Amino acid sequence: MIDLAIKFLPLTAADEPQIEKLDERAFGPGRFARTAYRLREYTKADLSLSFVARIGTLLIGANRMTSILVDSKDALLLGPLTVEPAFRSQGVGEALVKHSLDAARAAGHGLVFLVGDEEYYSRMGFSKVPKQQITMPGPVDPDRLLYCELREGALKATVGRMRCK
Repeated sequence: MIDLAIKFLPLTAADEPQIEKLDERAFGPGRFARTAYRLREYTKADLSLSFVARIGTLLIGANRMTSILVDSKDALLLGPLTVEPAFRSQGVGEALVKHSLDAARAAGHGLVFLVGDEEYYSRMGFSKVPKQQITMPGPVDPDRLLYCELREGALKATVGRMRCK
């Protein structure tokens, strides 16, 4: 019997080639020029906070979490979140984000940022960063810079420019 249940598993280094192909299909080669990708360029994803979604051996989604700094404070950058088109609008992306946020909270992290659509990510606890409080090292639409507090007051105590850790 074939198991068609979606399984959410911690991301492993062995998943990277499949994830790269998925990201290529979803975002194209221009993704490397985006500011969020530039922040991740020199820091590998934290595998304990990053997850994949699989049906059997088929990878249908992935989400990474990367450690960053805002001024001198630790934070996390979520993404890219990628889901195979055939499996979008089925809760896969939300479940991947929830797994990452739960793991980050359990590990004692306080604050997660991402660049994305507030309408989508607000369902998972993300809100717009107040204007001028946090900046990124390249161009980003400020309406798409979002945060999620895993520890109350974490955003208030964080001001400055994001950078690689």
